[in-house]
Amino acid sequence: MAEHPIDLDLWPRAGQFHFFRTYEKPHYAVTSRLDVTHLIARKAAGLSAYRGALYAIGAGLHAVPELLMRFRGDLVVRHDQVAISMTVPTDAGSFAYAYVPWQRDYPAFDAECKALIATAAKGALNPNTGERDDVAYASCMPWLDYTSLNNALPGADDCIPRVSWGKFCDLGDRWDMSMTLEVHHALVDGEQVGAYFTAVQSALNRI
Repeated sequence: MAEHPIDLDLWPRAGQFHFFRTYEKPHYAVTSRLDVTHLIARKAAGLSAYRGALYAIGAGLHAVPELLMRFRGDLVVRHDQVAISMTVPTDAGSFAYAYVPWQRDYPAFDAECKALIATAAKGALNPNTGERDDVAYASCMPWLDYTSLNNALPGADDCIPRVSWGKFCDLGDRWDMSMTLEVHHALVDGEQVGAYFTAVQSALNRI
């Protein structure tokens, strides 16, 4: 998929971009609770709640242009599409990374996601060592109903978003879960984080 350079002379956030690039710790993480009642109902009908959550994450990322932006030095680009890279338990008892292109059509996404997860489970670690930035990282913490979370980051110039989500919680009349989005402040402000969570909730409600 294509990437598009951002003209810093015309970009309204150019000042913020240069400002937050000077920070030693420019990343921040926001955790919010999401209603997964519809997802759990669909799970009872055979849908994979895990892959459904990945689809909703992809929908949220692709609804917010800033979450598709990456910088390389002073060059900023926006990708048309990013892949979701998530950890996959391996047959050997460790984990590996899979890379799943997001597709708007859920059945198509689900089928490709299922196949790529199965392949990753039998393979090596396969980390992204910097050769691509058209990805977003995702990880699930199904053992915990956590209230906050942050990620290991290689340095201040890593601008790839990270998404994590926790245990599905039965509240009696509905189900919910925590989800965390971690971003680089040079590219993403609070308004965009809010738009991401709104889009994810919308996808969870219609999947």
